[in-house]
Amino acid sequence: MSFGPEWFIVLGVIVLLFGAKKLPELARSLGRSSSEFKKGLKEGAAAADEADSSGTEAKAPAKDPDERS
Repeated sequence: MSFGPEWFIVLGVIVLLFGAKKLPELARSLGRSSSEFKKGLKEGAAAADEADSSGTEAKAPAKDPDERS
């Protein structure tokens, strides 16, 4: 990944929009959401592998059409 002058312009615009005091909080929340997303992907892949190995597919139970919620 090249770190050219266009990145300085992008960073400058971000600082102007959010302010320098808000940037650490934004970066922290971005990191947390990224790690939660990766964790969800791993859990989904593990569930899919488990369903494949047991020979059944993970399906939601069928609802009775006469049943009212």
